[in-house]
Amino acid sequence: MELLDKLNKQQRNAVTAGSGPILVVAGPGSGKTRVLTQRIAYLIAAEGVRPWQILAVTFTNKAAKEMQARVKSLLPDQAIEGIMLGTFHSICARILRREAEHLPIGSNFVIFDTDDQQRIVKAVIRELNINEKLYRPPSVHAAISRAKNELIGPDEYPTTTYRDEIVKRVYVDYQKRLIASNAVDFDDLLVYTARLLEDNPTIRDKYAQRFRHVLVDEFQDTNLAQYALVRQLASIHKNIFCVGDPDQSIYAWRGADWRNVQRFEQDFPDSQTILLEQNYRSRQNILNAAMGVIDRASNRKRKKLFTDRGEGEKIFFYEAPDDYAEASFVVDAIAQLVASRQFEPGDCAVMYRTNAQSRLIEEAFLQARLPYRLVGAQRFYGRREVKDIIAFLRLIHNPADEASLDRVINVPPRGIGDKTLLTLHNVARQNSLQPGFVLIDLARGADSPYWSSFTGRASISLADFGGMLAAWRLAAPTLTTSELFDRVLTDLNYKQYIDDESEEGVDRWENVQELRRIAVEYSTRTLDEFLENVALVSDQDTITEGNVPTLLTLHAAKGLEFGAVFIVGLDDGILPHSRSFDEPEGMEEERRLFYVGITRAKDKLYLIRSIQRGGRGAAEETYPSRFLDDVPADLLIGKSRTGRSIHGRAPETLWSVHARPQAASVMEVKYRAGTHVRHQAWGEGIVLDSRIQDDDEIVDVVFESVGIKRLSASLANLKIL
Repeated sequence: MELLDKLNKQQRNAVTAGSGPILVVAGPGSGKTRVLTQRIAYLIAAEGVRPWQILAVTFTNKAAKEMQARVKSLLPDQAIEGIMLGTFHSICARILRREAEHLPIGSNFVIFDTDDQQRIVKAVIRELNINEKLYRPPSVHAAISRAKNELIGPDEYPTTTYRDEIVKRVYVDYQKRLIASNAVDFDDLLVYTARLLEDNPTIRDKYAQRFRHVLVDEFQDTNLAQYALVRQLASIHKNIFCVGDPDQSIYAWRGADWRNVQRFEQDFPDSQTILLEQNYRSRQNILNAAMGVIDRASNRKRKKLFTDRGEGEKIFFYEAPDDYAEASFVVDAIAQLVASRQFEPGDCAVMYRTNAQSRLIEEAFLQARLPYRLVGAQRFYGRREVKDIIAFLRLIHNPADEASLDRVINVPPRGIGDKTLLTLHNVARQNSLQPGFVLIDLARGADSPYWSSFTGRASISLADFGGMLAAWRLAAPTLTTSELFDRVLTDLNYKQYIDDESEEGVDRWENVQELRRIAVEYSTRTLDEFLENVALVSDQDTITEGNVPTLLTLHAAKGLEFGAVFIVGLDDGILPHSRSFDEPEGMEEERRLFYVGITRAKDKLYLIRSIQRGGRGAAEETYPSRFLDDVPADLLIGKSRTGRSIHGRAPETLWSVHARPQAASVMEVKYRAGTHVRHQAWGEGIVLDSRIQDDDEIVDVVFESVGIKRLSASLANLKIL
């Protein structure tokens, strides 16, 4: 078949694999998207599967669009009409709207974004008189989200500690408010669908019978709810085709569970496993470095990554004197690569473990007057003015949307303060209504039974806004999304409110205009579809194009590739992150994160750390990342400033390749465990550990003011008390 001509042997085996459960373990850059889309085309063209019998799910809108475009390029339009292909969340939303009669919400439910969710959690915490400092809303919300990812409802939430009791109380009220607002959060889309299929065999069988083939992209990133969902949808035909790589599972913090691969093998003992090991992205030296790192991981399927792209250059290691020099080195190296025409600016990327590390790198780019693109900063849909307009449109669509009402009831300011808003909520609760419906009724003035509950000034302000909302709702069915958008902006006089002619004001108005351009694309579609689309956009979907270097976290780098990659901050405590030191599972994920970063590089890879970090005037000595020891020394060029070895190992490690042999140290430890000391900046502390390393004493001290710090005795000037 012509479809198979450009596939290698392993890819062809995966695409043409017979029926039944199939697990494709795809190494980085091995063409997994090609395999998935070719598999869809093969099923239709060679196996006679009807397109509407195929379900293909992935994680981002960007990935779904790419898959759709590739399938379209392989087969004529009529041959693929009816394929259900999209993100987990969008497909679940589709199913839930169709089956809403079995749910506690209506089919016109709205999807609350993260800010909306946290706003409701915060309101619940306050109403329950819970100490907000001890039980921070983001932390409580994260616990609720984790429970939902594991299919644990509010009533089943386990309580082994007092904190669990608090979370459970908030979870119960939070879920009640979502239902009362006819709303779902992102997790609910998965949970409601999984439970709908689990609890209703007739509905499950309807979809499981329809989908003869279920294909899952990025399988290692699925959580328990997503796994339960695809398992149920494949329960009749058992034709489940999962593509992923447990070595690239780096999203445990948002519920991803790499153990789903093991669950798959247990639930489908007759499954086939196919390895994709040929890499089309990176040079062999880069792959060898990656394998050196990942082969030290436990509980994994070993792969031998190989490429036809040649050995390539060795990996450049640089140890900067401090974090300012680290940033300067990166910018200078990129400028040199571009000036020598080895790479375009857009071929270069700087990757780091935490967003906070971007600051000095950004400053270095600004000082060099070089442009860059920052990924993971405040994204378009997170900007205030964009969220405001979306909230107005959501409120028109669904007046029960409490989060949207609270957000915009005084935008632009109309004299409705917190006290009036609280009264509105109380009146609504007393009458078993949502505040939005009370607000609309207040537009009738003194004829409204709720009028007397408010002071004269407050009731007029509420009535004015309620009248505007009622008028928008009346006009909405006859207007396109963009026409309704314009009507709202005009009635609010929003441009005058947002654009004060300052640079920031101009930018804000441009953001509103950009959102309007998106609304225009929905001129032939419903407001419902527009709101659902903007709610499901992810960070990677908003990455803009442009020929400039990219700055991003290692987490955000997943799925991307660049000609030259700079990984900075390779110090213990940064990568691996200090939070993982006492968590074996967390340490494994940190290793996978480093592996993902390495395998983003096509031609050149730079590994960079700094001897001191923390700012000028208050720098402290750092310790090399333990993962650097796993990069084979013969793959590296460049030399460390100190020539020291890691963890006191012999000179075969990369750190001492260029160093002269040194005599064994005869220094004695001065700061013993338990010694009380004083630091000039951080005050009093207690020594936890101390050891001699490279003719210096390295001391771990816990300070009351800043926690645990690792210091060089020769630099720290610690005073023994």
